[in-house]
Amino acid sequence: MSETLPPWRVVPAEGARDRKRRETRERIAETALRLFLAHGYEGTTLDVIAAEAGISRRTFFSYFGSKDDIVMFWQEASWDSMRADLLKTSPDVPPLDAVRDLMIEYISRYTTEQMTTLDRLVRSSESLLARKQTFYAAQEQALFATLCEVWRQPQRRTGLWMVAVVSIGAMRLTTQRWNDPDGPPKPMAAFLRDAFDSVRAELCPAGA
Repeated sequence: MSETLPPWRVVPAEGARDRKRRETRERIAETALRLFLAHGYEGTTLDVIAAEAGISRRTFFSYFGSKDDIVMFWQEASWDSMRADLLKTSPDVPPLDAVRDLMIEYISRYTTEQMTTLDRLVRSSESLLARKQTFYAAQEQALFATLCEVWRQPQRRTGLWMVAVVSIGAMRLTTQRWNDPDGPPKPMAAFLRDAFDSVRAELCPAGA
């Protein structure tokens, strides 16, 4: 699976039992994603995932509630890792710059082929598309909470909330533009950089 996706794991201190559960969950997720990419989302059943992962169908439901949960697991893991890196940022760095740089760095870890494959996977399922919207809202809340841990002054919270809203909005717009068949062919990271540049140009126009 390392040939399909870049590294994303953030592994906290854990005991043997927690480590085993995490490793099983990751094995199921990696197996499922490999099958999704090989056979399509709808063409991959829970029974096949369980068999390939070396577990029973009943055990599968101890880790994931559905196939959709597996896809969202990959999305959430990447954002969790990015926020963990954000916590290491110096509070002297402007928050919007810090978020922009990390988001671009993380997206740049994926090749265009990998991004296309994952995006096609999500778009193949109506339920996944619906969950994607809820996912963005949850990431907005989580990003705001992380920002507040780095930039702790209470008087900055309104501004930090706006940074979270703008950053997630930039990502959503980037995904839409990147999927536009009439748009210029370039990596998603380039679209994301353009989105943040546009925000900065509108908020801080030259000569203002």
